[in-house]
Amino acid sequence: MPSLTSRAMPLAIAALGRRRPSADDMRREIAALQVKPKPFAPPSSLSRSLDVTPSTSTAGWPVFTVAPRGAAPSSRVLYLHGGAYIREITRHHWKLVAQLASAGASVTVPIYPVAPSGTASHVVPASADLAERLAKRDEPLVIAGDSAGGGLALAVALALRDRGAAAPAHTALISPWLDATGEHPEIREIAPRDPWLHPDSLTVAADAYRGELDREHPWVSPLNGDLTGLGPMTLFTGTRDILNVDARRFRPLASEAGLSLDFHEAREMIHVYPLLPIPEGRKARATLCQLLVG
Repeated sequence: MPSLTSRAMPLAIAALGRRRPSADDMRREIAALQVKPKPFAPPSSLSRSLDVTPSTSTAGWPVFTVAPRGAAPSSRVLYLHGGAYIREITRHHWKLVAQLASAGASVTVPIYPVAPSGTASHVVPASADLAERLAKRDEPLVIAGDSAGGGLALAVALALRDRGAAAPAHTALISPWLDATGEHPEIREIAPRDPWLHPDSLTVAADAYRGELDREHPWVSPLNGDLTGLGPMTLFTGTRDILNVDARRFRPLASEAGLSLDFHEAREMIHVYPLLPIPEGRKARATLCQLLVG
């Protein structure tokens, strides 16, 4: 049975005024963020117990690596944050990054350009470039991401495979946005129960991110890609999330492609529940640490 705290989350979201954005809301938000971007630097509290190293990717993006202090990392994680491709990284993402680093991982977080400045035709290959560079280190490379970052993580895995590069040791997808078309009819059935996401606003965000590519392109909608040879994966999804529809569609496709998929579906959980301060979120984060760090 879902915890009391998780059942209260939709009410808390409403009380904080974080209603589901409409298509017009999303257009206004994109325009406002272009004028006044949000900050993206990690909170200063991370550096109290962890090593936080800023750098710049070959694409010119800011990059932060968060690693355990005084110990060699057991794995290397490339973490791609969510935010519908139009929002910057938030404190919830940094908290997960800190937990992974505290468990022993070196976590690299690229601050990729958000849409419409950053589009799939640039963000996906530049993220794959960074993944290839990280894969040359001694530790096994893991790619992880939530929501839009989960879709990007799968798109990067596809790009690496198409380049002939080695598959990541593991790919972790948290409530991933796998199909930017939003066309499956079951999405509209779930939408009234999703307190966070609305299919119309996601369509606006998808159009900002896809640039010159079609919505169906695998770099925009990686559910449409050939999944063979991508390596083992883990996926977390909740049934009160409109993106759950495509997560369920991914499961048989992964099986047909011969992928090893650890599929975690949590009843009545909302979007990106593993990032939230609820018992189910804490359990999911502990599972992630065990999978990605060892």
